[in-house]
Amino acid sequence: MGGGGGYSSNLRSTKQLDQKARERIRPAAAAIRNVFISFANEDMDEVNLLRGSAKNEKSPIEFKDCSVKEAIDSKNADYIKRCIREKIDQCSTTVVYLSPHAATSKWVDWEIRKSLEMGKRVIAVHKGDTAPRVVPAAVKEHGIKVVKWKDLDGEL
Repeated sequence: MGGGGGYSSNLRSTKQLDQKARERIRPAAAAIRNVFISFANEDMDEVNLLRGSAKNEKSPIEFKDCSVKEAIDSKNADYIKRCIREKIDQCSTTVVYLSPHAATSKWVDWEIRKSLEMGKRVIAVHKGDTAPRVVPAAVKEHGIKVVKWKDLDGEL
């Protein structure tokens, strides 16, 4: 008595559709980079704008932000470094937000050096048309590429 054959056919069709959907989604998901943003805490508002750009459908900038969202509540430098290192480890690229505050921040310089040590790609980004004259020492020492904020997507 019928009915059994239709079930097998429907199951096969569902599996084929599922496979096709996975093939289409995979390249799009692979294109999104996990990014660690290195910045001075004083630049949090500017960095939040950059993060917002990555979430805006109309923005060409697209990445998954894996960086620290709030200052780590500790005076223990080893603990802070361990927390930051874990975040950097999740990423393929470190984006350094350049500002006068970042240029003098020991943490931004350490994050750049740690990212390079861990084999991560590092790009420095600035707002506006002109890059700051003063940048973290590690940016100069390692010849890190500096780009305009609006051109970041082409670099990721």
